[in-house]
Amino acid sequence: MPTTAPEAPAVQLARPHRPVLVAGTLGELTGPAHGVVELPLRLWWNPVRTFDLDQPTMLAWMYENVLREAVRVDELRGYLHGPTLVRIWPELNLPRGVRAAWEARHVLLSGRVR
Repeated sequence: MPTTAPEAPAVQLARPHRPVLVAGTLGELTGPAHGVVELPLRLWWNPVRTFDLDQPTMLAWMYENVLREAVRVDELRGYLHGPTLVRIWPELNLPRGVRAAWEARHVLLSGRVR
């Protein structure tokens, strides 16, 4: 009688060949919520790497880039702020895989929590 192995969980991709990195808890995201932040070249390869987080569009743009490009948890912890991420989550323009991975891990982001 043939048997099949259980399917491995699907790996979500931030972009081709880059798995999504998701923080274990939203509470560990203790990055800045205000002020000017400069991302390292590894996360944002534009010559101008500063973001004024007090401007909503700049805040969203920085979060989108960090969520898409981070490969180490310390990058998530250092540049994202949990309560701010929850607040702006619905407005972020993210690849489908990034959104799915984060919402699967953090039900608060999915909108299923009342």
